[in-house]
Amino acid sequence: MIFSLPKLDYQKSALAPIMSEETLDLHHGKHHQTYITNLNNFIKDTEMAKMSLEEIITYSSKDKSKIGIFNNASQHWNHIMFWKCMKPNGGGQMPKKLKDKIVADFGSEENFKKEFIKAGVTQFGSGWCWLSINNGKLFVSKTPNAENTLIQNMKPILGCDVWEHSYYVDYKNRRPEYLENFYEKLINWEFVESNLD
Repeated sequence: MIFSLPKLDYQKSALAPIMSEETLDLHHGKHHQTYITNLNNFIKDTEMAKMSLEEIITYSSKDKSKIGIFNNASQHWNHIMFWKCMKPNGGGQMPKKLKDKIVADFGSEENFKKEFIKAGVTQFGSGWCWLSINNGKLFVSKTPNAENTLIQNMKPILGCDVWEHSYYVDYKNRRPEYLENFYEKLINWEFVESNLD
């Protein structure tokens, strides 16, 4: 399988000023494309060339000699999720099914928001913060570098990139402000809810 850069569901200027066109040019057009190019080069003429992206991630995560393959495959998957988790004029009211599940598992929307943002703020160095389904319950966590919760037998339904290239153009070192704005003004809650099934 040859992987390619997915098209965004919105114009690169559509998330401004929360996420600038310059950031999306660099992040989507350069960083994400590099992961895909590297992945295709790594798996060419190997047994992984016939695997799905999720199969490559699972397979390579179990073998330290395949860390380069894992990092690029996982970052490709993570970014596919990340772009879908955002929309112009996002944030705001959650759909009812998602809201009910959030309240059931976290006590309130506010508790969930605090946990999610805290996970992103406290991820040391590069990484991700996630909302995942873990044995039927929603669970907030953080992962370093390229890791995601697929390799922990969870189902990620919302992910936020806290690598510096995701926010440094727009926020410099103000990661908490980036996460607050991501939560309040970018999240595509309808997409997140669609991942519950």
